[in-house]
Amino acid sequence: MADIIADSKLSYEHGASDEPLLGHTLGAWLDKVACENAQGEALVSPKQDLRFTYKQLKAKVDLFARGLMKLGIAKGDRVGIWSTNCAEWVICQFALAKVGAILVNINPAYRKEELQYVLKQSQMKLLICRPGFKDGEYLEMVKALKPSLLGAGQDSSNADDILPLEQVVVICSPAEASGPALSFEEVLKIGEDLPQAELDTRSESLQFDDAVNIQYTSGTTGFPKGVTLSHHNLLNNAWFAGKALELNNKTRYCVAMPFYHCGGMVTGTIMTLIRGGCVVVPNPHFDPEATLTAVAAERCTHLCGVPTMYIDQLEHPQFAQFDLTSLVGGFMAGAPCPVKLMEEVADKMHMTKVVIFYGLTEASPLITVTSATDSLEVRTTTVGSVLPHVECKVVDAETGALLPRGQQGEVCTRGYNVMLGYWHNKQATEDAIDSGRWLHTGDLGVLNEAGHLNITGRKKDMIIRGGENIYPREIEEVLHVHEKIAQAQIFGVPDKHFGEEVCAWIQLKEGVVAQEDEIRSWLKTRVAHFKVPRYVKFVSSYPKTVTGKIQKFVMRDQMIAELKLESAASVTTA
Repeated sequence: MADIIADSKLSYEHGASDEPLLGHTLGAWLDKVACENAQGEALVSPKQDLRFTYKQLKAKVDLFARGLMKLGIAKGDRVGIWSTNCAEWVICQFALAKVGAILVNINPAYRKEELQYVLKQSQMKLLICRPGFKDGEYLEMVKALKPSLLGAGQDSSNADDILPLEQVVVICSPAEASGPALSFEEVLKIGEDLPQAELDTRSESLQFDDAVNIQYTSGTTGFPKGVTLSHHNLLNNAWFAGKALELNNKTRYCVAMPFYHCGGMVTGTIMTLIRGGCVVVPNPHFDPEATLTAVAAERCTHLCGVPTMYIDQLEHPQFAQFDLTSLVGGFMAGAPCPVKLMEEVADKMHMTKVVIFYGLTEASPLITVTSATDSLEVRTTTVGSVLPHVECKVVDAETGALLPRGQQGEVCTRGYNVMLGYWHNKQATEDAIDSGRWLHTGDLGVLNEAGHLNITGRKKDMIIRGGENIYPREIEEVLHVHEKIAQAQIFGVPDKHFGEEVCAWIQLKEGVVAQEDEIRSWLKTRVAHFKVPRYVKFVSSYPKTVTGKIQKFVMRDQMIAELKLESAASVTTA
Protein backbone atom coordinates (compact mmCIF):
# COMPACT_ATOMS: atom_id res chain seq x y z
CA MET A 1 0.00 0.00 0.00
CA ALA A 2 2.86 2.37 0.77
CA ASP A 3 4.20 1.98 -2.79
CA ILE A 4 0.77 2.76 -4.27
CA ILE A 5 0.48 5.91 -2.17
CA ALA A 6 3.97 6.97 -3.20
CA ASP A 7 3.12 6.51 -6.90
CA SER A 8 0.04 8.71 -6.54
CA LYS A 9 2.33 11.61 -5.64
CA LEU A 10 4.05 11.46 -9.01
CA SER A 11 3.02 13.49 -12.06
CA TYR A 12 1.47 10.60 -13.97
CA GLU A 13 -2.14 9.98 -14.96
CA HIS A 14 -3.79 7.19 -16.92
CA GLY A 15 -7.32 7.61 -18.25
CA ALA A 16 -8.62 4.25 -17.07
CA SER A 17 -11.99 3.42 -18.63
CA ASP A 18 -14.51 0.60 -18.85
CA GLU A 19 -15.55 1.86 -22.28
CA PRO A 20 -13.47 0.14 -24.98
CA LEU A 21 -11.73 1.83 -27.87
CA LEU A 22 -13.45 1.67 -31.26
CA GLY A 23 -11.83 -0.74 -33.69
CA HIS A 24 -13.27 0.65 -36.94
CA THR A 25 -12.31 2.83 -39.87
CA LEU A 26 -13.92 6.25 -40.30
CA GLY A 27 -15.87 5.10 -43.33
CA ALA A 28 -17.25 2.01 -41.62
CA TRP A 29 -18.40 4.07 -38.64
CA LEU A 30 -20.13 6.63 -40.86
CA ASP A 31 -21.99 3.77 -42.56
CA LYS A 32 -23.06 2.46 -39.14
CA VAL A 33 -24.44 5.86 -38.07
CA ALA A 34 -26.14 6.40 -41.45
CA CYS A 35 -27.88 3.04 -41.09
CA GLU A 36 -29.10 3.84 -37.58
CA ASN A 37 -30.06 7.48 -38.23
CA ALA A 38 -30.87 7.56 -41.96
CA GLN A 39 -33.39 10.43 -41.83
CA GLY A 40 -31.55 12.47 -39.21
CA GLU A 41 -30.01 15.72 -40.45
CA ALA A 42 -26.25 15.30 -40.82
CA LEU A 43 -24.84 18.35 -42.59
CA VAL A 44 -26.16 21.88 -43.16
CA SER A 45 -24.39 24.69 -45.03
CA PRO A 46 -26.78 27.70 -45.00
CA LYS A 47 -24.57 29.87 -47.23
CA GLN A 48 -24.61 27.13 -49.89
CA ASP A 49 -28.29 26.33 -49.32
CA LEU A 50 -27.36 22.67 -48.80
CA ARG A 51 -28.86 20.14 -46.39
CA PHE A 52 -28.12 16.44 -46.12
CA THR A 53 -29.71 13.68 -44.08
CA TYR A 54 -27.39 10.82 -43.10
CA LYS A 55 -28.81 8.75 -45.96
CA GLN A 56 -28.11 11.56 -48.43
CA LEU A 57 -24.64 12.27 -47.02
CA LYS A 58 -23.62 8.61 -47.26
CA ALA A 59 -24.87 8.45 -50.85
CA LYS A 60 -22.91 11.57 -51.82
CA VAL A 61 -19.76 10.35 -50.02
CA ASP A 62 -19.98 6.95 -51.74
CA LEU A 63 -20.53 8.49 -55.17
CA PHE A 64 -17.55 10.83 -54.81
CA ALA A 65 -15.43 7.93 -53.52
CA ARG A 66 -16.36 5.88 -56.56
CA GLY A 67 -15.40 8.83 -58.76
CA LEU A 68 -12.00 9.00 -57.07
CA MET A 69 -11.46 5.28 -57.68
CA LYS A 70 -12.43 5.76 -61.33
CA LEU A 71 -9.78 8.49 -61.54
CA GLY A 72 -7.19 5.97 -60.35
CA ILE A 73 -6.87 6.89 -56.69
CA ALA A 74 -5.41 3.86 -54.90
CA LYS A 75 -4.99 2.97 -51.25
CA GLY A 76 -2.25 5.10 -49.72
CA ASP A 77 -2.30 7.82 -52.40
CA ARG A 78 -2.07 11.34 -51.02
CA VAL A 79 -4.91 13.67 -52.02
CA GLY A 80 -4.88 17.29 -50.89
CA ILE A 81 -7.77 19.59 -50.03
CA TRP A 82 -7.06 23.29 -50.37
CA SER A 83 -10.27 25.03 -49.44
CA THR A 84 -12.16 27.00 -46.87
CA ASN A 85 -15.07 25.35 -45.02
CA CYS A 86 -17.86 23.97 -47.20
CA ALA A 87 -20.07 20.89 -47.52
CA GLU A 88 -17.76 19.47 -50.19
CA TRP A 89 -14.87 19.45 -47.70
CA VAL A 90 -16.78 17.06 -45.43
CA ILE A 91 -17.82 14.85 -48.36
CA CYS A 92 -14.22 14.66 -49.61
CA GLN A 93 -12.92 13.87 -46.14
CA PHE A 94 -15.06 10.76 -45.70
CA ALA A 95 -14.84 9.71 -49.37
CA LEU A 96 -11.04 9.65 -49.17
CA ALA A 97 -11.24 7.64 -45.94
CA LYS A 98 -13.44 5.08 -47.71
CA VAL A 99 -11.06 4.55 -50.64
CA GLY A 100 -8.03 4.31 -48.35
CA ALA A 101 -6.38 7.49 -49.61
CA ILE A 102 -4.57 9.87 -47.28
CA LEU A 103 -6.14 13.31 -46.98
CA VAL A 104 -3.58 16.12 -46.91
CA ASN A 105 -4.95 19.28 -45.28
CA ILE A 106 -3.66 22.47 -46.90
CA ASN A 107 -3.97 25.81 -45.14
CA PRO A 108 -6.16 28.18 -47.22
CA ALA A 109 -3.69 30.98 -46.45
CA TYR A 110 -0.72 29.22 -48.06
CA ARG A 111 1.27 30.96 -50.76
CA LYS A 112 3.01 29.39 -53.74
CA GLU A 113 6.25 28.43 -51.99
CA GLU A 114 4.39 26.85 -49.06
CA LEU A 115 2.12 24.95 -51.44
CA GLN A 116 5.07 23.73 -53.46
CA TYR A 117 6.77 22.29 -50.40
CA VAL A 118 3.65 20.39 -49.28
CA LEU A 119 2.93 19.04 -52.77
CA LYS A 120 6.45 17.73 -53.14
CA GLN A 121 7.01 16.48 -49.59
CA SER A 122 3.75 14.52 -49.52
CA GLN A 123 4.15 13.34 -53.12
CA MET A 124 0.55 14.37 -53.68
CA LYS A 125 -1.24 12.70 -56.60
CA LEU A 126 -4.44 14.76 -56.78
CA LEU A 127 -5.44 18.18 -55.47
CA ILE A 128 -9.02 19.20 -54.67
CA CYS A 129 -9.32 22.97 -54.34
CA ARG A 130 -11.44 26.06 -54.67
CA PRO A 131 -10.53 28.46 -57.52
CA GLY A 132 -9.19 30.82 -54.85
CA PHE A 133 -9.82 32.64 -51.58
CA LYS A 134 -9.48 36.36 -50.84
CA ASP A 135 -6.27 37.47 -52.60
CA GLY A 136 -5.00 33.91 -53.00
CA GLU A 137 -5.63 32.65 -56.55
CA TYR A 138 -5.23 28.92 -55.98
CA LEU A 139 -5.45 27.83 -59.61
CA GLU A 140 -2.97 30.51 -60.65
CA MET A 141 -0.49 29.24 -58.07
CA VAL A 142 -0.95 25.64 -59.22
CA LYS A 143 -0.54 26.78 -62.83
CA ALA A 144 2.71 28.55 -61.96
CA LEU A 145 4.07 25.40 -60.30
CA LYS A 146 2.89 22.89 -62.92
CA PRO A 147 1.56 24.61 -66.08
CA SER A 148 0.73 21.38 -67.93
CA LEU A 149 -1.95 20.46 -65.36
CA LEU A 150 -4.15 23.37 -66.40
CA GLY A 151 -3.23 23.50 -70.08
CA ALA A 152 -0.88 26.44 -69.66
CA GLY A 153 2.32 25.15 -71.28
CA GLN A 154 5.24 22.90 -70.48
CA ASP A 155 6.54 22.10 -67.00
CA SER A 156 10.00 23.10 -65.86
CA SER A 157 12.81 20.94 -67.20
CA ASN A 158 14.51 21.14 -63.81
CA ALA A 159 13.98 17.77 -62.09
CA ASP A 160 13.94 19.43 -58.66
CA ASP A 161 10.93 21.53 -59.68
CA ILE A 162 8.82 18.74 -61.18
CA LEU A 163 5.87 17.88 -58.97
CA PRO A 164 4.17 14.46 -58.79
CA LEU A 165 0.72 16.07 -58.93
CA GLU A 166 -1.31 14.45 -61.73
CA GLN A 167 -4.75 16.04 -61.54
CA VAL A 168 -6.76 18.93 -60.10
CA VAL A 169 -10.43 18.83 -59.07
CA VAL A 170 -12.07 22.21 -58.53
CA ILE A 171 -14.90 22.79 -56.07
CA CYS A 172 -17.10 24.64 -58.54
CA SER A 173 -19.70 24.05 -61.23
CA PRO A 174 -18.61 22.25 -64.45
CA ALA A 175 -18.81 25.56 -66.33
CA GLU A 176 -16.32 27.19 -63.91
CA ALA A 177 -13.67 24.43 -64.13
CA SER A 178 -10.34 25.60 -65.57
CA GLY A 179 -8.74 23.83 -68.53
CA PRO A 180 -8.22 20.09 -68.02
CA ALA A 181 -9.28 20.35 -64.36
CA LEU A 182 -12.44 18.49 -63.38
CA SER A 183 -15.20 20.04 -61.29
CA PHE A 184 -16.47 18.45 -58.09
CA GLU A 185 -19.77 17.66 -59.84
CA GLU A 186 -17.96 15.96 -62.72
CA VAL A 187 -16.24 13.59 -60.30
CA LEU A 188 -19.65 12.68 -58.87
CA LYS A 189 -20.85 11.98 -62.43
CA ILE A 190 -17.80 9.81 -63.12
CA GLY A 191 -18.59 7.85 -59.94
CA GLU A 192 -21.81 6.59 -61.49
CA ASP A 193 -19.73 4.38 -63.80
CA LEU A 194 -18.18 2.38 -60.95
CA PRO A 195 -20.30 -0.22 -59.12
CA GLN A 196 -20.88 0.32 -55.39
CA ALA A 197 -19.59 -3.21 -54.79
CA GLU A 198 -16.09 -2.18 -55.87
CA LEU A 199 -16.04 0.63 -53.31
CA ASP A 200 -17.36 -1.73 -50.63
CA THR A 201 -14.59 -4.20 -51.42
CA ARG A 202 -11.95 -1.47 -51.17
CA SER A 203 -13.37 -0.14 -47.88
CA GLU A 204 -13.53 -3.61 -46.34
CA SER A 205 -9.83 -4.15 -47.13
CA LEU A 206 -8.77 -1.18 -44.99
CA GLN A 207 -7.37 -1.44 -41.46
CA PHE A 208 -8.05 1.06 -38.68
CA ASP A 209 -4.30 1.55 -38.20
CA ASP A 210 -3.90 2.75 -41.80
CA ALA A 211 -2.86 6.36 -42.29
CA VAL A 212 -5.83 8.53 -43.27
CA ASN A 213 -4.66 12.12 -42.76
CA ILE A 214 -1.58 14.33 -42.99
CA GLN A 215 -1.65 17.75 -41.33
CA TYR A 216 1.31 20.05 -41.82
CA THR A 217 2.55 21.95 -38.81
CA SER A 218 5.09 24.74 -38.84
CA GLY A 219 8.57 23.38 -38.32
CA THR A 220 11.36 24.29 -35.93
CA THR A 221 13.81 23.68 -38.79
CA GLY A 222 12.07 26.08 -41.14
CA PHE A 223 10.09 23.41 -42.99
CA PRO A 224 6.59 22.18 -42.11
CA LYS A 225 6.28 18.61 -40.81
CA GLY A 226 3.50 16.30 -41.96
CA VAL A 227 1.74 14.88 -38.90
CA THR A 228 0.43 11.49 -40.06
CA LEU A 229 -2.73 10.26 -38.35
CA SER A 230 -4.65 6.97 -38.57
CA HIS A 231 -8.36 6.08 -38.56
CA HIS A 232 -7.78 4.78 -35.00
CA ASN A 233 -6.23 8.08 -33.91
CA LEU A 234 -9.04 10.24 -35.22
CA LEU A 235 -12.09 8.08 -34.56
CA ASN A 236 -11.29 7.43 -30.91
CA ASN A 237 -10.06 10.92 -30.09
CA ALA A 238 -13.23 12.37 -31.57
CA TRP A 239 -15.40 9.77 -29.82
CA PHE A 240 -14.16 10.53 -26.32
CA ALA A 241 -14.12 14.29 -26.96
CA GLY A 242 -17.78 13.98 -27.89
CA LYS A 243 -18.43 12.10 -24.69
CA ALA A 244 -16.93 14.95 -22.65
CA LEU A 245 -19.29 17.36 -24.43
CA GLU A 246 -22.27 14.99 -24.03
CA LEU A 247 -22.99 14.96 -27.78
CA ASN A 248 -25.74 12.75 -29.21
CA ASN A 249 -28.07 12.50 -32.22
CA LYS A 250 -29.92 15.63 -31.06
CA THR A 251 -26.77 17.74 -31.20
CA ARG A 252 -26.58 20.59 -33.70
CA TYR A 253 -22.96 21.68 -33.80
CA CYS A 254 -21.96 25.01 -35.33
CA VAL A 255 -18.40 24.39 -36.51
CA ALA A 256 -16.84 27.82 -37.02
CA MET A 257 -13.25 26.57 -36.79
CA PRO A 258 -11.41 25.83 -40.06
CA PHE A 259 -11.66 22.25 -41.29
CA TYR A 260 -7.98 22.13 -42.27
CA HIS A 261 -7.12 22.19 -38.54
CA CYS A 262 -7.79 19.34 -36.11
CA GLY A 263 -10.10 21.69 -34.21
CA GLY A 264 -12.58 21.95 -37.05
CA MET A 265 -11.98 18.54 -38.61
CA VAL A 266 -11.62 16.13 -35.68
CA THR A 267 -13.33 17.92 -32.78
CA GLY A 268 -15.81 19.42 -35.20
CA THR A 269 -17.05 17.39 -38.17
CA ILE A 270 -15.84 13.92 -37.17
CA MET A 271 -16.80 14.29 -33.50
CA THR A 272 -20.36 15.31 -34.39
CA LEU A 273 -21.04 12.90 -37.24
CA ILE A 274 -19.80 9.76 -35.47
CA ARG A 275 -22.35 10.44 -32.72
CA GLY A 276 -25.22 11.06 -35.11
CA GLY A 277 -25.44 14.83 -34.63
CA CYS A 278 -25.73 17.57 -37.24
CA VAL A 279 -22.78 19.69 -38.43
CA VAL A 280 -23.69 23.28 -39.28
CA VAL A 281 -21.20 25.15 -41.47
CA PRO A 282 -21.87 28.87 -40.80
CA ASN A 283 -19.52 30.40 -43.38
CA PRO A 284 -16.53 29.51 -45.60
CA HIS A 285 -14.28 31.31 -43.15
CA PHE A 286 -14.86 32.57 -39.64
CA ASP A 287 -17.15 35.57 -39.46
CA PRO A 288 -18.72 36.52 -36.11
CA GLU A 289 -22.02 37.71 -37.60
CA ALA A 290 -22.40 34.66 -39.84
CA THR A 291 -21.69 32.40 -36.86
CA LEU A 292 -24.22 34.13 -34.61
CA THR A 293 -26.77 34.07 -37.42
CA ALA A 294 -26.30 30.33 -38.00
CA VAL A 295 -26.54 29.51 -34.30
CA ALA A 296 -29.81 31.42 -34.00
CA ALA A 297 -31.39 30.26 -37.27
CA GLU A 298 -30.38 26.59 -36.98
CA ARG A 299 -30.99 26.42 -33.22
CA CYS A 300 -27.50 25.08 -32.64
CA THR A 301 -26.82 23.39 -29.33
CA HIS A 302 -23.03 23.58 -29.45
CA LEU A 303 -20.33 25.92 -30.72
CA CYS A 304 -16.55 25.69 -30.97
CA GLY A 305 -13.75 28.19 -31.38
CA VAL A 306 -10.47 29.62 -30.27
CA PRO A 307 -10.66 32.49 -27.73
CA THR A 308 -10.49 35.22 -30.39
CA MET A 309 -13.60 33.83 -32.11
CA TYR A 310 -15.63 34.08 -28.92
CA ILE A 311 -14.30 37.58 -28.25
CA ASP A 312 -15.34 38.72 -31.74
CA GLN A 313 -18.86 37.35 -31.24
CA LEU A 314 -19.30 38.85 -27.79
CA GLU A 315 -18.12 42.24 -29.06
CA HIS A 316 -20.33 42.24 -32.17
CA PRO A 317 -22.45 45.44 -32.19
CA GLN A 318 -25.69 43.46 -32.63
CA PHE A 319 -24.78 40.63 -30.26
CA ALA A 320 -27.83 41.18 -28.05
CA GLN A 321 -30.19 40.78 -31.02
CA PHE A 322 -29.26 37.12 -31.65
CA ASP A 323 -31.29 34.42 -29.91
CA LEU A 324 -28.62 32.07 -28.56
CA THR A 325 -30.82 30.30 -26.01
CA SER A 326 -30.53 27.00 -27.89
CA LEU A 327 -26.83 26.79 -26.95
CA VAL A 328 -25.87 24.54 -24.07
CA GLY A 329 -22.17 23.91 -24.55
CA GLY A 330 -19.12 23.68 -26.74
CA PHE A 331 -15.39 23.99 -26.43
CA MET A 332 -12.62 26.54 -26.38
CA ALA A 333 -9.14 25.49 -27.50
CA GLY A 334 -6.17 26.30 -29.71
CA ALA A 335 -4.70 29.01 -27.48
CA PRO A 336 -4.57 29.94 -23.79
CA CYS A 337 -8.15 30.61 -22.66
CA PRO A 338 -8.69 33.67 -20.41
CA VAL A 339 -10.72 32.83 -17.31
CA LYS A 340 -12.86 35.97 -17.67
CA LEU A 341 -13.75 35.00 -21.24
CA MET A 342 -14.84 31.51 -20.14
CA GLU A 343 -17.15 33.07 -17.59
CA GLU A 344 -18.64 35.51 -20.14
CA VAL A 345 -19.27 32.73 -22.67
CA ALA A 346 -21.05 30.65 -20.02
CA ASP A 347 -23.14 33.61 -18.95
CA LYS A 348 -23.90 35.68 -22.08
CA MET A 349 -23.96 32.87 -24.66
CA HIS A 350 -25.82 30.37 -22.43
CA MET A 351 -22.97 27.87 -22.84
CA THR A 352 -22.95 26.65 -19.26
CA LYS A 353 -21.26 23.44 -20.40
CA VAL A 354 -18.40 25.06 -22.31
CA VAL A 355 -15.22 23.04 -21.81
CA ILE A 356 -11.50 23.37 -22.49
CA PHE A 357 -9.66 21.03 -24.86
CA TYR A 358 -5.89 20.70 -24.70
CA GLY A 359 -3.52 18.92 -27.02
CA LEU A 360 -1.63 19.27 -30.27
CA THR A 361 -1.93 17.94 -33.80
CA GLU A 362 0.56 15.17 -33.06
CA ALA A 363 -1.89 13.87 -30.40
CA SER A 364 -4.85 13.63 -32.83
CA PRO A 365 -5.27 16.31 -31.26
CA LEU A 366 -6.47 15.87 -27.66
CA ILE A 367 -4.68 14.85 -24.48
CA THR A 368 -6.88 16.37 -21.78
CA VAL A 369 -10.40 17.78 -21.54
CA THR A 370 -12.51 19.39 -18.91
CA SER A 371 -15.88 17.69 -18.68
CA ALA A 372 -19.31 19.28 -18.96
CA THR A 373 -19.88 17.98 -15.41
CA ASP A 374 -16.73 19.62 -14.01
CA SER A 375 -17.16 22.67 -11.81
CA LEU A 376 -16.73 26.09 -13.39
CA GLU A 377 -13.59 26.50 -11.28
CA VAL A 378 -11.98 23.42 -12.83
CA ARG A 379 -13.08 24.50 -16.31
CA THR A 380 -11.64 28.00 -15.87
CA THR A 381 -8.36 27.23 -14.10
CA THR A 382 -7.15 23.98 -15.73
CA VAL A 383 -7.19 22.14 -19.06
CA GLY A 384 -8.83 19.18 -17.37
CA SER A 385 -8.01 15.49 -17.00
CA VAL A 386 -6.57 12.98 -19.45
CA LEU A 387 -8.94 11.40 -21.95
CA PRO A 388 -9.94 7.74 -21.49
CA HIS A 389 -7.19 5.32 -22.56
CA VAL A 390 -4.61 8.13 -22.69
CA GLU A 391 -1.53 8.48 -20.47
CA CYS A 392 0.01 11.77 -19.42
CA LYS A 393 3.08 12.60 -17.36
CA VAL A 394 5.11 15.67 -16.46
CA VAL A 395 8.88 15.26 -16.61
CA ASP A 396 12.02 17.26 -16.03
CA ALA A 397 12.61 18.98 -19.38
CA GLU A 398 16.36 18.34 -19.22
CA THR A 399 16.68 14.86 -17.69
CA GLY A 400 13.33 13.31 -18.58
CA ALA A 401 12.82 12.21 -14.96
CA LEU A 402 9.23 11.95 -13.71
CA LEU A 403 8.44 14.84 -11.37
CA PRO A 404 6.36 14.99 -8.17
CA ARG A 405 2.84 16.42 -8.41
CA GLY A 406 2.75 20.20 -8.36
CA GLN A 407 6.12 20.70 -10.05
CA GLN A 408 6.46 22.27 -13.49
CA GLY A 409 7.90 20.18 -16.29
CA GLU A 410 7.37 19.08 -19.88
CA VAL A 411 4.02 17.47 -20.67
CA CYS A 412 4.24 14.07 -22.40
CA THR A 413 1.50 11.74 -23.62
CA ARG A 414 1.23 8.11 -24.70
CA GLY A 415 -1.62 6.04 -26.11
CA TYR A 416 -3.85 5.54 -29.14
CA ASN A 417 -3.80 9.31 -29.69
CA VAL A 418 -0.10 9.56 -30.57
CA MET A 419 0.49 10.10 -34.30
CA LEU A 420 2.00 7.44 -36.54
CA GLY A 421 4.88 9.86 -37.11
CA TYR A 422 5.94 12.73 -39.36
CA TRP A 423 5.49 11.85 -43.02
CA HIS A 424 8.82 10.69 -44.48
CA ASN A 425 10.76 12.39 -41.68
CA LYS A 426 12.29 9.73 -39.48
CA GLN A 427 14.59 12.06 -37.57
CA ALA A 428 11.84 14.49 -36.60
CA THR A 429 9.67 11.57 -35.51
CA GLU A 430 12.43 10.19 -33.29
CA ASP A 431 12.98 13.65 -31.82
CA ALA A 432 9.28 13.92 -30.89
CA ILE A 433 8.51 10.34 -29.76
CA ASP A 434 10.98 8.62 -27.43
CA SER A 435 11.81 4.93 -27.16
CA GLY A 436 8.97 4.41 -24.70
CA ARG A 437 6.46 5.79 -27.26
CA TRP A 438 5.97 8.97 -25.23
CA LEU A 439 5.18 12.02 -27.34
CA HIS A 440 6.99 15.08 -25.99
CA THR A 441 4.66 18.07 -26.45
CA GLY A 442 7.16 20.85 -25.80
CA ASP A 443 4.58 22.42 -23.47
CA LEU A 444 5.32 23.07 -19.81
CA GLY A 445 2.68 22.19 -17.25
CA VAL A 446 1.79 21.18 -13.71
CA LEU A 447 -0.31 18.15 -12.73
CA ASN A 448 -2.18 18.73 -9.47
CA GLU A 449 -3.28 16.26 -6.79
CA ALA A 450 -6.73 15.88 -8.37
CA GLY A 451 -5.21 14.88 -11.71
CA HIS A 452 -5.98 18.17 -13.46
CA LEU A 453 -3.37 19.68 -15.77
CA ASN A 454 -2.44 23.35 -15.99
CA ILE A 455 -0.34 24.59 -18.91
CA THR A 456 2.23 27.10 -17.68
CA GLY A 457 4.42 27.79 -20.69
CA ARG A 458 6.27 26.36 -23.66
CA LYS A 459 9.59 24.65 -23.97
CA LYS A 460 9.38 25.14 -27.72
CA ASP A 461 10.13 28.47 -29.35
CA MET A 462 6.59 28.74 -30.71
CA ILE A 463 4.00 31.49 -31.09
CA ILE A 464 0.27 30.78 -30.85
CA ARG A 465 -1.66 33.52 -32.64
CA GLY A 466 -5.44 33.09 -32.67
CA GLY A 467 -5.14 29.31 -32.72
CA GLU A 468 -2.41 29.20 -35.38
CA ASN A 469 0.89 27.62 -34.31
CA ILE A 470 3.80 29.62 -35.71
CA TYR A 471 7.45 28.60 -35.46
CA PRO A 472 9.76 31.64 -35.66
CA ARG A 473 12.42 29.70 -37.59
CA GLU A 474 10.08 29.30 -40.55
CA ILE A 475 9.62 33.08 -40.93
CA GLU A 476 13.29 33.76 -40.19
CA GLU A 477 14.36 31.46 -43.03
CA VAL A 478 12.24 33.48 -45.47
CA LEU A 479 13.44 36.86 -44.18
CA HIS A 480 17.08 35.83 -44.52
CA VAL A 481 16.57 35.66 -48.29
CA HIS A 482 15.70 39.38 -48.43
CA GLU A 483 18.51 41.31 -50.09
CA LYS A 484 18.54 44.02 -47.39
CA ILE A 485 18.42 41.79 -44.32
CA ALA A 486 21.55 40.55 -42.55
CA GLN A 487 19.72 38.75 -39.75
CA ALA A 488 16.17 38.41 -38.44
CA GLN A 489 14.76 37.19 -35.16
CA ILE A 490 11.07 36.37 -34.70
CA PHE A 491 9.29 35.99 -31.37
CA GLY A 492 5.84 36.44 -29.85
CA VAL A 493 4.48 39.25 -27.72
CA PRO A 494 1.20 39.15 -25.75
CA ASP A 495 -2.00 40.39 -27.35
CA LYS A 496 -5.44 40.65 -25.72
CA HIS A 497 -7.28 39.67 -28.90
CA PHE A 498 -5.12 36.98 -30.53
CA GLY A 499 -3.29 35.76 -27.42
CA GLU A 500 0.04 36.52 -29.11
CA GLU A 501 1.25 38.59 -32.03
CA VAL A 502 4.34 38.12 -34.18
CA CYS A 503 7.22 40.52 -33.65
CA ALA A 504 10.37 40.84 -35.77
CA TRP A 505 13.73 42.30 -34.80
CA ILE A 506 15.64 42.88 -38.02
CA GLN A 507 19.30 43.72 -38.50
CA LEU A 508 19.88 45.27 -41.93
CA LYS A 509 22.99 44.92 -44.04
CA GLU A 510 25.46 47.74 -43.70
CA GLY A 511 24.57 50.89 -45.61
CA VAL A 512 20.98 49.98 -46.55
CA VAL A 513 17.67 51.40 -45.38
CA ALA A 514 14.26 49.72 -45.19
CA GLN A 515 10.77 50.55 -43.95
CA GLU A 516 8.50 48.39 -41.80
CA ASP A 517 5.74 48.24 -44.42
CA GLU A 518 8.29 47.32 -47.07
CA ILE A 519 9.23 44.21 -45.09
CA ARG A 520 5.60 43.29 -44.41
CA SER A 521 4.57 43.72 -48.05
CA TRP A 522 7.47 41.56 -49.21
CA LEU A 523 6.56 38.82 -46.71
CA LYS A 524 2.85 38.84 -47.59
CA THR A 525 3.60 37.34 -50.99
CA ARG A 526 5.70 34.54 -49.48
CA VAL A 527 4.05 33.34 -46.27
CA ALA A 528 0.53 32.95 -44.90
CA HIS A 529 -0.96 36.23 -43.64
CA PHE A 530 -0.93 35.18 -39.98
CA LYS A 531 2.87 34.77 -40.09
CA VAL A 532 3.48 38.38 -41.15
CA PRO A 533 4.79 40.33 -38.13
CA ARG A 534 2.52 42.97 -36.67
CA TYR A 535 5.53 44.61 -35.05
CA VAL A 536 8.83 45.25 -36.85
CA LYS A 537 11.84 46.79 -35.14
CA PHE A 538 15.17 47.53 -36.83
CA VAL A 539 18.15 46.91 -34.54
CA SER A 540 21.93 46.98 -34.76
CA SER A 541 22.46 44.03 -32.40
CA TYR A 542 20.68 41.40 -30.28
CA PRO A 543 20.86 40.61 -26.55
CA LYS A 544 23.01 37.50 -26.09
CA THR A 545 24.33 35.16 -23.43
CA VAL A 546 28.06 34.95 -22.71
CA THR A 547 28.19 32.00 -25.12
CA GLY A 548 26.59 34.04 -27.89
CA LYS A 549 23.06 32.61 -27.77
CA ILE A 550 20.38 35.15 -28.65
CA GLN A 551 18.00 35.82 -25.75
CA LYS A 552 14.52 36.14 -27.20
CA PHE A 553 12.95 36.44 -23.75
CA VAL A 554 14.90 39.67 -23.21
CA MET A 555 13.66 40.98 -26.56
CA ARG A 556 10.10 40.01 -25.65
CA ASP A 557 10.28 41.77 -22.27
CA GLN A 558 11.68 44.89 -23.92
CA MET A 559 8.86 44.98 -26.48
CA ILE A 560 6.22 44.47 -23.80
CA ALA A 561 7.56 47.59 -22.08
CA GLU A 562 7.96 49.60 -25.33
CA LEU A 563 4.49 48.72 -26.63
CA LYS A 564 2.86 48.97 -23.19
CA LEU A 565 1.54 45.40 -23.34
CA GLU A 566 1.75 44.72 -19.60
CA SER A 567 -2.05 44.38 -19.35
CA ALA A 568 -2.15 41.74 -22.11
CA ALA A 569 0.78 39.91 -20.53
CA SER A 570 -1.05 39.67 -17.19
CA VAL A 571 -4.21 37.96 -18.51
CA THR A 572 -4.96 34.81 -16.48
CA THR A 573 -5.53 31.70 -18.60
CA ALA A 574 -6.61 28.12 -17.93
